[in-house]
Amino acid sequence: MSDTLDTLENITYDELNEGDTATFTRTLSEDELVLFAAVSGDVNPLHLDSDFAAGSTFKERIAHGMWSGSLISAALATVMPGPGTIYLEQSLSFKRPVKLDDTLTVNLKVLHKERKNRVVVQCDVRNQNGQQVVSGEAKVIAPTEKVSLHKPQLPKITIES
Repeated sequence: MSDTLDTLENITYDELNEGDTATFTRTLSEDELVLFAAVSGDVNPLHLDSDFAAGSTFKERIAHGMWSGSLISAALATVMPGPGTIYLEQSLSFKRPVKLDDTLTVNLKVLHKERKNRVVVQCDVRNQNGQQVVSGEAKVIAPTEKVSLHKPQLPKITIES
């Protein structure tokens, strides 16, 4: 299962099985980095100031760790289990920095199902070179009713200096 279609269709608790997998892919652009800073309020110069970042361990600007975490949320909400999913818990371990123009793929795998429609999902995020950047586990309440709907069209957002 992947995030490439214009339709969002969930996978209900009853349809999910241990071992089921899904992916979600996104590339970090300059605009997304700046928008994430604006929306989150995290204006750490390590993310936004090239001169400051050049003096850091990373030698260049890096993404907010939670940008990668937000991709896991997007994958759970739009791909598997999909629309109607309720996020309960998330553990995250940040393994390496994410840089501008990196393309991340979130790999989800159902580890086990619990009572009350709870599902534990392994979360593995890798960059375009196959290097793991984030790992963790999520617990969600999977939807019980099947839905299929069009992805909403988001407004175009422009950034002014």
